[in-house]
Amino acid sequence: MLFNSLSFAIFLPVVFILYWFVANKDLKMQNVLLLAASYFFYASWDYRFLFLLIFSTLLDYFTGIKISQATNQRKKRFWLWLSVIVNVGFLAIFKYYNFFAASFAEVLAHFGFQVNPWTLKVILPVGISFYTFHGLSYVIDLYNNKIKPEKDYIAYGVFVSFFPLLVAGPIERATHLLPQIRQHRSFNYTKSIDGMRQILWGLFKKVVIADTCADYANTIFGHYTQFNGSTLFLGVLFFTFQIYCDFSGYSDIALGTARLLGIELRRNFAFPYFSRDIAEFWRRWHISLSSWFRDYLYIPLGGSKVGTWKKVRNIFIIFLVSGFWHGANWTFIVWGALNALYFMPLLLLNKNRSNLEIVAKGKLFPSFKELVGMVTTFCLTMIAWVFFRSETVPQALEYIGKIFSASLFKPRDKFAFINGSTHLAIAYFLILFLLLVEWRGREQQYALARFGLRWYKPVRWTMYYILIVAIFLFMGKEQQFIYFQF
Repeated sequence: MLFNSLSFAIFLPVVFILYWFVANKDLKMQNVLLLAASYFFYASWDYRFLFLLIFSTLLDYFTGIKISQATNQRKKRFWLWLSVIVNVGFLAIFKYYNFFAASFAEVLAHFGFQVNPWTLKVILPVGISFYTFHGLSYVIDLYNNKIKPEKDYIAYGVFVSFFPLLVAGPIERATHLLPQIRQHRSFNYTKSIDGMRQILWGLFKKVVIADTCADYANTIFGHYTQFNGSTLFLGVLFFTFQIYCDFSGYSDIALGTARLLGIELRRNFAFPYFSRDIAEFWRRWHISLSSWFRDYLYIPLGGSKVGTWKKVRNIFIIFLVSGFWHGANWTFIVWGALNALYFMPLLLLNKNRSNLEIVAKGKLFPSFKELVGMVTTFCLTMIAWVFFRSETVPQALEYIGKIFSASLFKPRDKFAFINGSTHLAIAYFLILFLLLVEWRGREQQYALARFGLRWYKPVRWTMYYILIVAIFLFMGKEQQFIYFQF
């Protein structure tokens, strides 16, 4: 059940009505309804994997209680590692087994041994990387005495399985979400309107901008050997905006949906393409994942409170693991390593926390220095996205090589834009519109949060209707969100 599907457009109003008009006076009923709705939502993808989700939830629920009841450190450690090994084991089997088997066979082939590795013929359970990290953060926080165990399975089940965040985040923490699940929620009209506004902006980014850019990105990356450097550059540009509008659009819909139900989720994007250096970019891109690796991997390794070479080691570890988290392919590992290399000069010069404030805060335009920083960071990010989007590392290197060739200055190939110049002009306009709206709204939680609120009401609602009409006009074939594959 995609957020941009007719089935979800029916599902959400039904849940909303039952939640606020039937279960509104009883906290237990609200949570039971949320859990049932979340399990139904997940089962709509593949009901067989619902049992895996329930097993993972029960595992962390019971190990959490056992950790809190343990009388000594050895027992606490046993229950922690039981949860970690089983959770990571499932992730390894479903997501990484085939990758390791194929890589091992390739290594043996270099030494003259030909083997045909046994591989799994199963699809990746949707959302497994996300709900696994929910459970792991819970048991690790319990082990470190940061939280108390949740004794109510219904409440804990909602924490793990809450349908707006279940399949692609944001990755929540028990310290933030569980207290909201435990307390009764009353309908708030202002928050609900704000939630609908964020859903609208998220749908517009996904359906209108991301899917339009995807048409060109998929064509160019799929036939990259046939095109010149200028066309390949446009392919990367379109993918750069596709992945941002696709994933941040999903996050906007998730946060807006949760707000409709009286729950606030963690922010996942903070206008990353306006970042002035790569460190700022990673504080603004997929925030819930970056902060998860910071808290549960980087800091336990010593973080920045160690010697220079250990700091370098720690940065490479978290970026490589982050790349591998995204997918079982060497392209993601190289993507992570490249971002670590981008990060190195900032780390070694102690400038990785130079840009903590919002760019050009309180101003209409950035300074020349800020503009140069944003353009440089954006270009570096584009190069890294080539590895993320490519099927293999050699393909990515060839793609980049063709961009940085004399053909970069040749006219674009018309074959790549079979929909015609008008359609291409629309894509350019949509990207420009996105940048303008997000630049104006960069000091808010999301671009449309305060945009137009001071306008004459008919003008503001005209803008909303234009966005809605655009969504319906561009809504053709339902395209899956990119991060569902992770």
